[in-house]
Amino acid sequence: MGVLVNGRWETDDSLALRDDRFVRSDSTFRARVGADARFPVQADRYHLFVSVSCPWAHRTLIFRTLKGLEKVIGLTWLEPANTPLGWRFNPAPDPLTGATHLYELYQRADPAYTGRVTVPVLWDTHTGTIVNNESSEIVRMFNGDLDAIAGHPERDYYPAPLRGQIDVVNARVFSDLNAGVYRAGFATTQAAYAAAARAVFETLDWMQERLATSRYLCGDVLTEADWRAFPTLVRFDAVYHHLFKCNWRRLADYAGLRAYTRELYQHPGIAATLDVRAIQAGYYGGMRHLNANGIVPIGPEDAVLDFSLPHGR
Repeated sequence: MGVLVNGRWETDDSLALRDDRFVRSDSTFRARVGADARFPVQADRYHLFVSVSCPWAHRTLIFRTLKGLEKVIGLTWLEPANTPLGWRFNPAPDPLTGATHLYELYQRADPAYTGRVTVPVLWDTHTGTIVNNESSEIVRMFNGDLDAIAGHPERDYYPAPLRGQIDVVNARVFSDLNAGVYRAGFATTQAAYAAAARAVFETLDWMQERLATSRYLCGDVLTEADWRAFPTLVRFDAVYHHLFKCNWRRLADYAGLRAYTRELYQHPGIAATLDVRAIQAGYYGGMRHLNANGIVPIGPEDAVLDFSLPHGR
């Protein structure tokens, strides 16, 4: 991995560590389509850059699918594994932007940019700049303002009556599960690792308890909270259990959560947004600081990762 420092690529990852704990840096580009006069709601103007291995990017890909935005928001996949120069286009150069690596788009958006080069990126093809690289905000744009160009207002995953409950669930899932697996995997002390890993499994226990009394995390309707949890759950046994040392239990050991994850996977269009084995290869092949030789394990067995099996819910 690496970072841009004053617009120049550096391989030093120290910006991600604080007191021996991994800290997910805040996103920098935070404009909102529709709310910012520079970026009006307009079809065929915006483009999404993602990688199959990244769970944050996966959120936005899911909402592009759920809201029927495939024909009005362009999409480019980057290679699954991060390289010494960060996310790489394949084919390269990218036909849309002419870039070979994603950091070049960050340089165009801000020649003095300092920080991580992350996916997802929502790109404005008219002005040639980054609109937003914060997945939670891109999701809200797809569900809200940009939904006006797709015509599916009935598919509201952040309904007003449930927003308070959704925000509460999101806060815990983000802190202790979505980011928690990374804090466990990237920790550099035993204490930091143990605290993060315990929080991961306490949150999985809490989620399973919620699902024992309601179909989804915020009641009986699918909401943003479910789709923000899903990318981590679907990667858990393939990646986080072993590579990130979150090995107290597997997702497969949680009957309720496993069935729930299968149901979400089988929602129309969602299976096409991921490839679990490609995700696994991206993590093990790209995170050489955790897996020096880039060897991808043969397990777990296919049945553990087959989310197309009946969920029984």
